Amino acid sequence: MKLLTPSTDPVYSRPATHSYLNAWLLRYLQDPRDLPFAHLMLKIAATMLPLAVALFVPALRGAWWWAVFGLFFYFSNARFKGPFGLMLHCTSHRMLFKKQHGWLNHIIPWVLGPLFGQTPESYFVHHMGMHHPENNMPDDESSTMAYKRDSLRGFLRYLGDFLVLGAVRLAGYFTRRNKTTLRFRLLRGETAYLGLVLVLSFMNLPGTLAVFVVPFVLSRVIMMLGNWAQHAFVDANTPDNCYTNSVTCINTAYNHKCWNDGYHISHHLKPALHWTDHPAHFRQNLSEYIAQKAIVFDGIHFLHIFFYLMAKRYDLLARHFVLLDGEPRDEASVVALLRSRTQRIVLPALVPQLA
Repeated sequence: MKLLTPSTDPVYSRPATHSYLNAWLLRYLQDPRDLPFAHLMLKIAATMLPLAVALFVPALRGAWWWAVFGLFFYFSNARFKGPFGLMLHCTSHRMLFKKQHGWLNHIIPWVLGPLFGQTPESYFVHHMGMHHPENNMPDDESSTMAYKRDSLRGFLRYLGDFLVLGAVRLAGYFTRRNKTTLRFRLLRGETAYLGLVLVLSFMNLPGTLAVFVVPFVLSRVIMMLGNWAQHAFVDANTPDNCYTNSVTCINTAYNHKCWNDGYHISHHLKPALHWTDHPAHFRQNLSEYIAQKAIVFDGIHFLHIFFYLMAKRYDLLARHFVLLDGEPRDEASVVALLRSRTQRIVLPALVPQLA
């Protein structure tokens, strides 16, 4: 267990001056705090776009093709996947470019997103149109509640269900809720991506698999893994309470790389809160976190949580558990709390799942 220590997570500090490039970029951005997103977009465009095109060049074969694929795979998964995915997340909540330059807001979902396996607009409609309104409750098609969250079997069932039926069930949800515009955007993005993949497969199958199919599968696996860990600890007595159906991860390098994504409780409490404001919001509302018995970890992030749960290493989770109120607790009591919040929750509206 850990005591609460000063924050090391990123916050915004207004620079005294701006470079010529930054000054030019700021003319288009809605919020100057999002300048790192513009830099990330430029880096991705300068590296992954040329590599993706090269993989479709017929003259590139053999060892050279595999070398280019290796670079593309590195940038797509080791270098940029996390930062891009959470940039997509942040810009789904807060428009990146000013309204007069609104067409630029299509670059992330329609141009860069497919390089990471993100079908255009699907993330936005899933996250904004369903996940936040339903808040991991039974009508949330990506809810974790019906599964035992320290069960590998449960996760594989959860993942398989999403990979096979995720888009279909999301479309059904929008139909039931009469959200026809969101359903149209979902089907448009999914169909456009599928159509592109089919056409390109006849032109260059290896390039299509490398640039679009492999990233698609990996992206959906990672997204479900992340959602599982973010909503792994749910209090069965108050499953709709944002303080007790999610977790917060502080003082981790992940928050520097992925725009304070570890602050998932405050994100559900205030979805439009800017990513640089989460550390301060957490500290300012610490008394409420204590009163609500929120779970906060220090020094680890959601991948750690997922793999510790799959290995049932509650001792490692307890080691990073933050004693928000400063009161000493033994490891056994912390482990008992964590275990109690990973059990299946069966509400009348929940369809029973195996775990």
